[in-house]
Amino acid sequence: MAKEKIINEKSLEFLEKYLNNPSPTGYEWEGQKIWMDYVKPYVDEFITDTYGTAVGVINPKAKYKVVIEGHSDEISWYVNYITDEGLLYVIRNGGSDHQIAPSKWVDIHTKNGIVKGVFGWPAIHTRNKAKEEPPKLDNIFIDIGAKDKEEVEKMGVHVGCVITYPDQFQILNKDKFVCRALDNRMGGFMIAEVARLLKENKKELPFGLYITNSVQEEIGLRGAEMITQTIKPNVAIVTDVCHDTTTPMINKKTEGETKIGDGPVISYAPAVQNKLRERILETADSKKIPFQRNASSRYTGTDTDAFAYSNGGVASALISLPLRYMHTTVETVHKDDVENVIRLIYETLLNIKEGETFSYFD
Repeated sequence: MAKEKIINEKSLEFLEKYLNNPSPTGYEWEGQKIWMDYVKPYVDEFITDTYGTAVGVINPKAKYKVVIEGHSDEISWYVNYITDEGLLYVIRNGGSDHQIAPSKWVDIHTKNGIVKGVFGWPAIHTRNKAKEEPPKLDNIFIDIGAKDKEEVEKMGVHVGCVITYPDQFQILNKDKFVCRALDNRMGGFMIAEVARLLKENKKELPFGLYITNSVQEEIGLRGAEMITQTIKPNVAIVTDVCHDTTTPMINKKTEGETKIGDGPVISYAPAVQNKLRERILETADSKKIPFQRNASSRYTGTDTDAFAYSNGGVASALISLPLRYMHTTVETVHKDDVENVIRLIYETLLNIKEGETFSYFD
């Protein structure tokens, strides 16, 4: 299967629908419904929790449990303050980038539906050329065309409304996927495709597989922290994105070197269980799946950390998808990498035996 194409017309249609749907941190449920609808034919049952994490389960009665996981939320903004003149100031919901905000369209989510707005910015003619002020959290603002605060409120906009960018999925030069929220709805897409391949290839797993689409990663791995206590897995293979460090203004000496098109990125970090990672590397070698390596310091900054340090310790590993322009509206990944992450997770699952502890002392 190493050379076969994985992404087909139906899966690409799902990806586009899934990406285009807004799923800000804390408001993920509509995206989760799209994801669950796609995964449903490939799993035996679903688990959902109070905050919206969704899990498709294969072999739910099995005692030995393996998780494959991505997260479903996207960075966004909250309305924080409304001026008397009807302009909106914001705070972050996740790691939203203030520098990309000026001149962007936004969708403000209200009980009455979407209210459109724009991040305004003073014209170049009016700025002090000797001392230009860069975009900062305290000077970016949204204009929704209201004349004053009262009109803003009549439009249904209030403090606490969540704000997303409307940018939609596009393909660049035939094989680059571009969209906001590839971080990390690509993870949800890839684990869904693993479930599809297992079903279509009639693979019987000797353990329970928990295809987990977590919420609230962008504000501290919170969805994974909750759901791992529910599942109590023996093994967790997490997929998230990492940086393509070959574009301008990135220092490889501090960020390492990883590149879109060169394959999945396998992480080295204290939270990554070494024997499980070696199993993944052996799988990549034996199936001729290209891969790259990445080293983290104290933590991976992904849901891997939440799984690893839960339930007395869960053997966990991280397979990342290299991505350009993270936390912008033009996040970019390579289709070949997407397919190879799917392959690597799929083939690794076929190499895990029921009851394995991955103990260093066996």
